[in-house]
Amino acid sequence: MDNQETITRIRGVVEEYLKAQGLDLIDIILRREGKGLALSILADRPEGGITIGECARLNSGIGNMLDEKGLLEGSYTLEVSSPGLDRPLTQKSDFLRCINKRARFFLNEPVNGKIEVEGTISRVEGESVYITKGDEETGIPLAKINKAKQII
Repeated sequence: MDNQETITRIRGVVEEYLKAQGLDLIDIILRREGKGLALSILADRPEGGITIGECARLNSGIGNMLDEKGLLEGSYTLEVSSPGLDRPLTQKSDFLRCINKRARFFLNEPVNGKIEVEGTISRVEGESVYITKGDEETGIPLAKINKAKQII
């Protein structure tokens, strides 16, 4: 099984588990470390703010679930953590949570001739995020966003 297929299978199981806890799955990172694997799971509340104690509890619960379902072969290290203040913005709900906050976007295709844009998220409609900079509003299709982060 390739890395992306493994991540997709893990995502389905972990996302459901976290939703039952009232939490969102922010990201999954799977990488080789030495002879084993390292699996990092970023989780957070929809409104933001997860404690270290919650991360420890989730680490145990998710680890047990992954072992029961046999989703990872061989040895692995699991880390469940908060994405922190500068968490990546990846889903429509992330952008909705950041309305009226500044963000930086790295695009996979230019918008108005730019591959990197910065501004205040003014609204999210359909499949686009709208940002303002000065008096100008720019719509950025979600499909063109390679990476986005709130500016702290």
